[in-house]
Amino acid sequence: MSGRPLPLAGIRVLEFGHTILGPSCGMVLADLGAEVIKIEPPGGERTRRLKGFGTGYFAYFNRNKKSVTLDYKTESGLTDARALITGADVLIENMAPHALSRAGLGPDDAKAINPNLIYCSLKGFLPGPYENRVALDEIAQMMSGLAYMTGPPGQPLRAGTSITDILGGIFGAMGILVALRERDKGHGGAMVEAALFETATFLMGQHMAYAALSDEPVPPMSARVSAWAVYELLETAEGGRVFIGITSDNHWKSFCAEFGRPDLFADTTLKTNEDRIDARARLIPQLVALFKSLPAAEIENRALRAGLPFARVARPEDLFEDAHLNANGSLAATILPNGTATKLPKLPIRIDGESFALRSNPPKAGEDTQAILARLRARDKE
Repeated sequence: MSGRPLPLAGIRVLEFGHTILGPSCGMVLADLGAEVIKIEPPGGERTRRLKGFGTGYFAYFNRNKKSVTLDYKTESGLTDARALITGADVLIENMAPHALSRAGLGPDDAKAINPNLIYCSLKGFLPGPYENRVALDEIAQMMSGLAYMTGPPGQPLRAGTSITDILGGIFGAMGILVALRERDKGHGGAMVEAALFETATFLMGQHMAYAALSDEPVPPMSARVSAWAVYELLETAEGGRVFIGITSDNHWKSFCAEFGRPDLFADTTLKTNEDRIDARARLIPQLVALFKSLPAAEIENRALRAGLPFARVARPEDLFEDAHLNANGSLAATILPNGTATKLPKLPIRIDGESFALRSNPPKAGEDTQAILARLRARDKE
């Protein structure tokens, strides 16, 4: 942000994180200006070496951070970790339950070292009967009903991204910001907790409210009865698909005019959204035929002129060249640890019209170890 310090400038964060949950929390704070020091084991976090769908984990969630490698299970590594805690404002961890406590770096240990520390623990479950169970993003999606709501009937399906890991990390970051605000008021350090299962359950809140108000089991989204008569994914002339939503009677009027179907608008049995819901069996096949006769670009141009909600179905790689994202600077030019140059999404927020830029690329394992530990030792000699 030009002309003024970043919001979290001067805040030092230690991230004992791995995979996505902890690193996503740390990335949010790093993007907002905190000095985030990622604590990795010798050789680096194993996420760096994941393949398949894990290929992008480290590369995305670790920008704007520094990397220190140490083994806190050794005497010297534990000494360095405790020294780092002394000068930190925040500690983030998403290790296995009680792992840091067994090593002498749990919440009580950290509080004894630094009473003003904000200690953020990110787990599979908040305290309760499940708290010692091992959890993954997919486990939370299954347990919460998210997978049930996503897939076709009888075929639970996880969401197409690590949604509970990422959102759990964001909730952790939000809790940290609240705790820092409370510390500014003189309340000292605090313990912040967030978890995958409770995060996924939060996402289910609207469906739980629906269940409370309904006499029938909640159907998956793929089998729901839509509130809108036209809320469809339709095939285009090229074989791709475009989603179109007609959510008001004004939308319907504009659609019929722009797509050359005054006959549909003149049909009194299709006058209101509720009329069109009752007539879906004969209406939707007509729209299927109409869209299949038109190229996707023409459908998009007509829908734009008509003021209708629409979207072509995109793939992740399509976003690199998305005209909107590139025009408004929502993608940050990034060099990945293997040297690959690409563009990745910034935080989707702006303050006074400015976004939060990439200041440093994802670090190499341990690239800041010597500098940061030297700073600690110099401080100890003062």
